[in-house]
Amino acid sequence: MAASSFNYGSDNSGLVWGFLIDPEAAAAPTAVPIGVADAVHWMAAPQPNQFIWLHFNLSNTASERWLRQHAGLADEFYATLHQGSRSTRIEIADDALIAVINDVLHGFSLDSAEISTLWAHVTPHAVISARRKPLASIERLRQDVLEGAPLRSSSELLVHLLRDQADVLVNIVRDAVTRVDTIEDRLLAGRLTRQREELGALRRVLVRLQRLLAPEPAALFRLLQRPPVWVDGDDRQDLRQATEEFTVVLSDLAALQERIKLLQEEIAARVNEDNARSLYLLTIVTVMALPINLIAGLLGMNVGGVPLAENGHGFWIVCGLIATFTTVAAWLLLRLQRNT
Repeated sequence: MAASSFNYGSDNSGLVWGFLIDPEAAAAPTAVPIGVADAVHWMAAPQPNQFIWLHFNLSNTASERWLRQHAGLADEFYATLHQGSRSTRIEIADDALIAVINDVLHGFSLDSAEISTLWAHVTPHAVISARRKPLASIERLRQDVLEGAPLRSSSELLVHLLRDQADVLVNIVRDAVTRVDTIEDRLLAGRLTRQREELGALRRVLVRLQRLLAPEPAALFRLLQRPPVWVDGDDRQDLRQATEEFTVVLSDLAALQERIKLLQEEIAARVNEDNARSLYLLTIVTVMALPINLIAGLLGMNVGGVPLAENGHGFWIVCGLIATFTTVAAWLLLRLQRNT
């Protein structure tokens, strides 16, 4: 098989898609698909009031090589591609915005909970994004661009991406709430099967989502306090609003985790009650059987002097004694339970 077949859904340079976006275009669509050759030509002489969006697949080893040769990105961008920390954040480097955004994979499910990272380099004239696996939010953003979503600047494209990520997370929370409601209904109906394990797995997924998707407060605070000069007031306000919306979604996620915790505690309490009831019943049976075992052990000794051995009614007398002792023991246990 030819080596060019291993392109991982991208072209030979690693480009998955590219758009030339003209917010002031009179005719629709405002976003025109472009390839790497046209992108290089446009970046050599960028046009005012226009910007490009190039999205790369880092699974294709040609992507980073092409970016270093033609994109002219800040060194901090390449450093973030290889550093260990991948917490969600947006930072400023050489008058550019560098965004590290964790997102769920395209086709995400609560059972698999796969998450990957998207890197973005944003300048007034270019948005360069890169990922290793297909992500849900970036796919939604591409569909919006194809459908003609109005984008007046490159920074608004970044804000749109954050809002799409918040929408994806909202859908995840809704699916999780539906599953938790079902488990709660089963709990109230007394049908406990494997609900504790399911709740535990769901809670671990939500904790992981919150830990990876929550943006770094310090980085966002610095960005909102001193954004680049090319980010106008409207984009600053939209970025602040998108951050607040994302924070609300994360708060809902935390509240859902607390609800799952309470359900787990309720299930654990019911299991403990059932175990205690079973243990108490076993104790009653054991105590009631004690006279039987004790008398049977005494009369079963092969020694002389066994009482009632020569009595014709000895068997029934012993049965009466056993019944009497068992009844007295049962009465004492029931009285003790009534007093407690």
